[in-house]
Amino acid sequence: MTATQGDTRGSILRAAQQILPRKGFAAVGINEILTAAGVPKGSFYHFFGSKDAFGEALMRAYYTDYLADMDRILAEPGLSAAQRLMNYWEYWREMQGADDCQGRCLTVKLGAEVSDLSESMRLALKEGTAAMVDRLERTITAGLEDGSLAVDGTARETAQALYDMWLGASLLVKINRDTGPFDTTTALTRRLLHL
Repeated sequence: MTATQGDTRGSILRAAQQILPRKGFAAVGINEILTAAGVPKGSFYHFFGSKDAFGEALMRAYYTDYLADMDRILAEPGLSAAQRLMNYWEYWREMQGADDCQGRCLTVKLGAEVSDLSESMRLALKEGTAAMVDRLERTITAGLEDGSLAVDGTARETAQALYDMWLGASLLVKINRDTGPFDTTTALTRRLLHL
C-alpha cells in the first residue's frame, strides 16, 4: 500500500471514529463516512472488502491508538504504580464524560451492537479489551511490588473486576447523561486497591 493509499484508508478510519460514537455502526452509512473523510465514494471497496471488514479494521485501529495512550499513561515516570493507575481512570472518566456524557469509546458504544452482527468485529473487541486488562494487571502487579497498592485477590482478578466496573459505569453515565456513576466507581476502585 502506498503512502497515499495509507493516508486515504487512515482518513476513512479516523472519520468513522468521530461519527460512530454518536450514531452506532448500523445507523451510519458508508457514504456518510466517506463524505466526512473527503474521499470519493468508489474508494471504500478499494480499501475494505465489506462493511464487516471495515468494522474489523476500525476496531483494530481504535485499539492500536487507545492502547498507545494507555501505555503512555501507565508508564509515566516518577509516579507510583497506584498513581499511574488512578491517572488512567481519570483519563477514562474524561473520555467517557465528554460530549454530554456520550463519550468517545467505541467499546462502550459498539460492544453490544456489533458483537451480534459480526464475528470478526466481536473478536477484535475481545482482543482489544483483553489487551486493556493485561495492561491493568501489569500495573497492579507493579503496584504490589512497589507497595503503593494492595489487593485481596490476584492482580488478574482485580484488573478484570476494575475493567468490568468501569465499563458498566460508562454505560450508566451514557444512559443517565451524568458522571455520578464515575464517582461511585472511583471510590470503589480506591477501596479495591486499598488506597
